[in-house]
Amino acid sequence: MQDKHILIIDDDEDLSFIICEMLEGYGYQVTHAGTTEQAFSLLEENTYHLILLDINLPDGTGFEVCKELRRVSTVPVIFASARTSEDDRVTGFDIGGDDYLPKPYSMKELLSRVNALMRRTYGFSEQEKIVTFGGVSVNITSRSVMKNGEVVALSLREFDLLAYLCEHPNVALAKDKLIAEVWGAFSMVEPSTLTVHVRWLREKLEDDPANPMYIKTVYKVGYMLEIQE
Repeated sequence: MQDKHILIIDDDEDLSFIICEMLEGYGYQVTHAGTTEQAFSLLEENTYHLILLDINLPDGTGFEVCKELRRVSTVPVIFASARTSEDDRVTGFDIGGDDYLPKPYSMKELLSRVNALMRRTYGFSEQEKIVTFGGVSVNITSRSVMKNGEVVALSLREFDLLAYLCEHPNVALAKDKLIAEVWGAFSMVEPSTLTVHVRWLREKLEDDPANPMYIKTVYKVGYMLEIQE
């Protein structure tokens, strides 16, 4: 499970520190956020393979975070909370949670659930979906990107935009369609935000960003990923 990045969203600093140390000891990379504001900021700039999410947070709830996340991503989510009622559990699963771990829990059980969810999501090579163009390899399954053998770091939305383009190669996609699919159908994101993310992808993936070979602008329509057969 090396190089898998986990985001812990929990306002319990002491517990989060213990979990971070334990997971890092088993080869995971771990980042902690104590509020929804911190979590959204991290999710905007980074790609994670799994999220461990508390429900009660100082400036919102884990349910709100999961709902917003599910508008743009299928990253696995484990709810970990002292709220253990049947209604809370059902809500957690209904809005897109993959597992629900009641507090208090043992570190052994947490590790077992994290490992199991990682295996189900990323561990079966026959289920991997990889798209290549030029020297770029995009692994949709593991949410990882490499260029000429080097790892390329993308934010959550950069990857989701790239993945959507990869899943619809050689198709001109309208700007409003891309915004709805990547940021959410009810997003207030401006077209200029999409333009900026396309520019960032070109800077990271194209050999000559000013004259892109693959991530093309389709005038009066939007964008497309052109892959030569």
